Amino acid sequence: MVSPQVKFVVVGHHARHQQALCLAESIGALLLIDTGDHGANWNHRRALEWAAQQSCRVVVLEDDALPVSGFVDKVADWLSRYHDALVSFYLGTGRPPQYQLEIASKLIAADKARADFITLTRLIHGVCYSVPTKHIHKVLDKWNHRQAADYAVGDAYGGPVIYPCYSLVDHADGQPVEPARDNQPRTERRKAWRLDE
Repeated sequence: MVSPQVKFVVVGHHARHQQALCLAESIGALLLIDTGDHGANWNHRRALEWAAQQSCRVVVLEDDALPVSGFVDKVADWLSRYHDALVSFYLGTGRPPQYQLEIASKLIAADKARADFITLTRLIHGVCYSVPTKHIHKVLDKWNHRQAADYAVGDAYGGPVIYPCYSLVDHADGQPVEPARDNQPRTERRKAWRLDE
């Protein structure tokens, strides 16, 4: 089931252990549960430390990711096309609010150009992404432990991020399991702009 060129790792919170386990088993992923409330930043870093030891591309998923049908093969196709790029397989509505207008504009432009992806200057979601193998050590070296996990990954990577116009995962959009770093309530709808079918 799992492509030999791609491995998967699910980062999960202990409050969502069963949900995380089901997701990991469905795609043949390693499961990393945060049993001590260390936080998403800590667990994403742990996932990338594991990824750095693999000889193939690794995709990191959060426990509330909802993969589309054919997810594993579709991910492998995208990563074979963009093997040197940071790819996010989720492009979400609602959060972060400051990027939503840019996303809408870029999706319209992509439709006109018949492009199947957009780029943003930053990783704005940690729901499902893959750092190029050759850049993982750089990301770990430049890691900021005080940032949200998605920003820590993307800012340490330091380059544009590819987002398929049609996401390969949706977001379960339940209550967050850890307090937001900006102390702002998450009231917006947090689902994929568009979902691959």
